[in-house]
Amino acid sequence: MKKISIVGAGRVGETTAQILAEQELCREIALLDVREDVPEGVALDIFQTAPFFEFDCAISGSNDPQILRDSELVIVTAGLPRKPGMSRSDVLEANVRIIDEVTDQILRYAPDAMVLLVSNPVDALTYRVAQRTGWGRSRVFGQAGVLDASRMAVFIAQETGFSAMDITTLVLGGHGDTMVPVPRFCTINGIPISRFISEERIEAILERTRKGGAEILALRKNSSAYDAPAAAVAAMVDAISHNRRRLLPCVALLEGEYGETDIAMGVPCILSEKGIESVVELDLNQRERSDFDHSIAALRDDIARLKEIL
Repeated sequence: MKKISIVGAGRVGETTAQILAEQELCREIALLDVREDVPEGVALDIFQTAPFFEFDCAISGSNDPQILRDSELVIVTAGLPRKPGMSRSDVLEANVRIIDEVTDQILRYAPDAMVLLVSNPVDALTYRVAQRTGWGRSRVFGQAGVLDASRMAVFIAQETGFSAMDITTLVLGGHGDTMVPVPRFCTINGIPISRFISEERIEAILERTRKGGAEILALRKNSSAYDAPAAAVAAMVDAISHNRRRLLPCVALLEGEYGETDIAMGVPCILSEKGIESVVELDLNQRERSDFDHSIAALRDDIARLKEIL
């Protein structure tokens, strides 16, 4: 890619920019933030690591949304973070107004870009951006499942002692307490995790995965997670920038898959230079489908709140 813009120069936005620069996933990174001088300071700080990490990616920051011009991808991390004890849905009302303003800036200055939502609640906000832009799911999608799956993989690694690099996991549904980790599709170098972990411990891992973000928030106290979320975003950007056609769980608009429409949620997707090429529909068993439907109901509640707010 030539240019990627990141809206929101907070912890997630800054760490994302650092990783994208180090991996040289584009030629130019632009940071946009409403706080005076902050994006310029973040950009300069990151750029000064170039001699150490040996990258040539140019980095700039501004309070002026015109910095979005010519972006091929806009990553949106802006919004109010949740505090300990809050759910992701608790910040919906405040963040939807922020995201609406950001969306209008993208429409004006980067009308040909793809949009990757990170801000919470990411499922509802991805839906909102798609509705406001009128763009299809190939261009508007969200990050959640890649992060949730990585958390689950780490919990399995901690439980078994195996390398996290050999663990493949899958998490579907909304990015919240109703997410659906699917152990049937989780393996250690191709071997089902049930070969190594008892059913009771698997259930504990599933519950810890659902609470993964809250666990970090409770421990940090003054900050949500940002290292792992940024790495998850970078994995998605890498798939797009290098046209890898990776199969990754993304927040996508459903167009009849899983029997659902008019909703955005985490499902397996093929991600390439075209954005989301397609959604992979899995044959869920009875329990998985029940959990999936429960997650759908929670997301539809958020969408209904969106319509009330606006």
